[in-house]
Amino acid sequence: MSENNPDLAIATGPFEATMESLRTFSCPEWFRDAKLAFWSHWGPQSVPMYGDWYARHIYVEGHDQYRHHWRVYGHPSRHGYKDIVPHWKAEEFDPEGLMDLFVAAGAKYFLGQAMHHDNFDNFDSAHNRWNSVNIGPRKDIVKLWQQAAQKHGLKFGLTEHLAASFNWFGHNKLADKSGPYAGVPYDGNEPDYADLYYDNAGYTLDSGWYTDNAAFQLHWFQRIKDVIDKYQPDLLYSDGGLPFGEYGMKIVAHLYNTSAALNGGSNRAVYNQKDTNPEVFTIGVLDIERGQLDGISEHPWQTDTSVGDWFYNVRDKYKTAEQVLETLVDITSKNGCLALNIPQKPDGTLDDECTYLLKQMARWMPINGDGIFGSRPWRVAGEGAAAAEAGAFKENAVEWSPQDFRFTYNNGTVYAYQMNPSDQAHALIHSLGSDAGRVKRVQVHGHAPLRFNQSAEGLSVQLPPATLAGPRAIAVVLE
Repeated sequence: MSENNPDLAIATGPFEATMESLRTFSCPEWFRDAKLAFWSHWGPQSVPMYGDWYARHIYVEGHDQYRHHWRVYGHPSRHGYKDIVPHWKAEEFDPEGLMDLFVAAGAKYFLGQAMHHDNFDNFDSAHNRWNSVNIGPRKDIVKLWQQAAQKHGLKFGLTEHLAASFNWFGHNKLADKSGPYAGVPYDGNEPDYADLYYDNAGYTLDSGWYTDNAAFQLHWFQRIKDVIDKYQPDLLYSDGGLPFGEYGMKIVAHLYNTSAALNGGSNRAVYNQKDTNPEVFTIGVLDIERGQLDGISEHPWQTDTSVGDWFYNVRDKYKTAEQVLETLVDITSKNGCLALNIPQKPDGTLDDECTYLLKQMARWMPINGDGIFGSRPWRVAGEGAAAAEAGAFKENAVEWSPQDFRFTYNNGTVYAYQMNPSDQAHALIHSLGSDAGRVKRVQVHGHAPLRFNQSAEGLSVQLPPATLAGPRAIAVVLE
């Protein structure tokens, strides 16, 4: 890889494109304080309203999305993903109105999707004609999101899923093995659309999440560098580990050096990736998809998840607001942040259920948010028998009891979140016994200071009735 190649040039600054240099990354305080992002995982794959990975699965014979596509739009040998893309119009997209909902629900940063595995860019791409300015919405979706986020004072991040795209999309080169279209190549073989479908015959996810195709690796670098140069995001997320060796290291260095140039020589950007090897994830912030850790982490980290499917799906059963808030509290107690996708319909709106969920969160935040935003872990994450299972793709609802607590620390106050508030008038918090320091005051938002007794066994508190669903913050001031 030639350092003299202008196609590979990156911004100069405090970071070099080496793991040793990138591991000098220090997580900016804004991310540690933020705790909650909402995410727009949105694009042409929302058009059928039939869920995630639609652009791939319509080329997987027998898959339910394949059957849906054939019966609603036509067989993928004749009518494929290229024919879905123009139907994404985003005609009711109101980024400022949506951002109002997100901010009321607690957002401190916002993530937009730059591109998914479907090889469609949600911005005015310099390297891909399949983008939202040329086709479909005829809008720079990323820029509109960025303007709305910045108007509300939020940090703005972008997610890229392009690195896995080449192998992910390989099924479009196949054909049915049975039925009326047996042996008729899918439309991914049409040469006029090779810039959407790739020259990727023979490549599948069986070959690996990331491809070894050298031409595509360079193409990825150019596409992602274009994103950074156009939007200078505060956060960049890759859907996987750090892609493509030196290309990936160059992208991260370019992100950080670009940020440093805008911030007096100090990087304030964050790179997310999913490799749990500390030699890798310490170049930025570890992301755990649909899962979390089992205890307090030395390093800030992030969970990315959705209230339902990643792309809008009429078959979805959504998480409740209570489950989302329980997850937020649990993650915060362990030094993490939550990035939560709210699926948008193809026209850009939210359905009634998602809007209701956000409004429920907005009711909870003014009463219980002081122990979340700007907080740090306390000496223990929590107490009680119930616990979320650690690891990625493990997010079943937890059966919390009134005896389960999670702890955070903020501005001299310990917040003991009762994970399942009840109408019981008494609670015993073992971790706040005499050895935690003398308790000066105990309070629940909106109520007078509470009666309590501290002993070696724990902190006994007389509690008011619970007024909102979701964890309840009990503020404890220690001397």
